[in-house]
Amino acid sequence: MNKASMVSGLLLLLGGADALCQQPPCTGPQLGTWKLVSVTFQYEDTGEKTQPYGAHPSGYLSYGADCRMYALIVGEGRKPPAGDVPTGTEKAGLYDGLVAYAGTWSIAGDQVSHHVDISWNQAWTGTTQVRQFRIDGDRLYIRSIPAKSFQDGRVITAALVWLRVPAH
Repeated sequence: MNKASMVSGLLLLLGGADALCQQPPCTGPQLGTWKLVSVTFQYEDTGEKTQPYGAHPSGYLSYGADCRMYALIVGEGRKPPAGDVPTGTEKAGLYDGLVAYAGTWSIAGDQVSHHVDISWNQAWTGTTQVRQFRIDGDRLYIRSIPAKSFQDGRVITAALVWLRVPAH
């Protein structure tokens, strides 16, 4: 049996070439890339609101038709290290101004679930982060369910506003 016959036989056993390359596509109005506008935390115990990444944070959120997603947020005014290799203090400051994770996503009603398989905070890896969302024009509004803040342990709700990045 030659190589072509072996590959053809294997593909037939596995359900054909399409079975290897396709998965059900993910669809919805949130598909695409979004640029961060704002992040606001509201503390459940006092109602206090803060902007933990400053008034003008940077970031991107992307939802792909392949059911993959990523989120990257960096705080306003992050200071670069003084040299090529950051000191421990500089690393801690950079880490404190960062959120980054990726995984898959799914939607049920007005909730999107981020199934995290890699994260800047290893405590999130392997978890599902549930968010409420709505889209109004070119804006995506995401609100977390109440949970302990990874910054100070207090229970918060995070509200994020994103602006759709136009396709080029």
